[in-house]
Amino acid sequence: MKTARLAGALALATISTLALTAAVTPTIAQTEINWMYVENNEANLEVWRSIAEAFEAENPGVTVNMQFLENEAYKAKLPALLQSDDAPDMFYSWGGGVLDIQRSSGFLQPVTAALEADGGAWKSTFAESAVEGLSFDGDVWAVPFKVGALAFFYNKAMFAEAGVDAEAIKTWDDFLGAIQKLKDAGITPLGCDGADKWPLHFYYSYLIMRHGGPDALAAVKAKEPNAFFGDAFIKAGEDIVELGAMEPCQAGWQGSKWPSSAGMFGDGSVAMLLSFEDFERRQVAQATDKKGQPYDNIGRFTFPSVEGGVGDPASTLGALNGWAVSKNAPPETLDFLKFFSNEENARRLAAETGIIPATKNTEDSIGLALAAETAGDLAVSPYHQNYLDQDLGPNLGRSVNDVSVELWGGEITPEEAAQYLQDTADLEG
Repeated sequence: MKTARLAGALALATISTLALTAAVTPTIAQTEINWMYVENNEANLEVWRSIAEAFEAENPGVTVNMQFLENEAYKAKLPALLQSDDAPDMFYSWGGGVLDIQRSSGFLQPVTAALEADGGAWKSTFAESAVEGLSFDGDVWAVPFKVGALAFFYNKAMFAEAGVDAEAIKTWDDFLGAIQKLKDAGITPLGCDGADKWPLHFYYSYLIMRHGGPDALAAVKAKEPNAFFGDAFIKAGEDIVELGAMEPCQAGWQGSKWPSSAGMFGDGSVAMLLSFEDFERRQVAQATDKKGQPYDNIGRFTFPSVEGGVGDPASTLGALNGWAVSKNAPPETLDFLKFFSNEENARRLAAETGIIPATKNTEDSIGLALAAETAGDLAVSPYHQNYLDQDLGPNLGRSVNDVSVELWGGEITPEEAAQYLQDTADLEG
């Protein structure tokens, strides 16, 4: 009987101890950070996942959920998501007018306070121009991620076969001459993704910059009357029509979607692409054999100047990307962004993915030779323009993409393109 009583007492004591332990041991709250992005290079995503896992290990109870959407699907789906209960906590942004509309619509929370905490310690880690480029009305609306500039990437062997000297391509006429030489050699000069439209707006945008410089685009952004009828827009349209008439793209380019052209370059079926700073890695990921062109067979040159143009040929067109934070995102989202953008992780991203981080003092870690060249161009660029389809806002930006493809296909005149853009701008008020 004593034995039974003793066993019972011990059982009660054990239960009491467990109850006491449960009472005094804090329960780790579960927080999920939903992260939406457009990256589709699996090798790059492995680096991102590794950084997210390291953050989770340091922050028990926090889970980072990664969600990828293809570029066009992302742009189409994000506006509806931001208005729903399923809004991502942090998402990829190109800045510009699209980001401005998102914040003015009340979908975002400013990141100013987090950046300026502790005397601005976090803010000071970014290039000042990157912070300014993501700011509106005195607040910062996205955490800077990376910068970049578009340039031409070419297959050295194909250029040699056609007798094209890339170093001699300084003007638009030089470029058209190279296109003709490649065609004469039976080589498809350009990879073109006409179905998505935005890859071809790069040409139109750069030509506007080369013809008119910053003033031409400033007039549009200031909503000056008939700004789209300026010489820069008409002449840029004429250049696109001339290029399109040469039929420089692969067969069926109108139905091709990004990143098909990168795969064609990697497979050796096109000679040249106007593309992003990390193109060396992109073409590998999209090539049929996942090997692509050897890096030493890829060259790079900047977008050429135009005769009579007032735009500085050293000016650049490209990205200022950041991470926007939705209005209901948990505070841990900013903790993760601070971790993601610290110098150690920014250096890792530069070395292993080839990006040019917005985090300062990381340029020497860039792992791609041609991306490093882009960083050098950005360092001396007198004027950097964000992608027009993002900078001008969703409606006007979409119209720029539309007319770029229609000009390329010879479906409209430069004057008709200008009228369409001006009508869109006037409707926006």
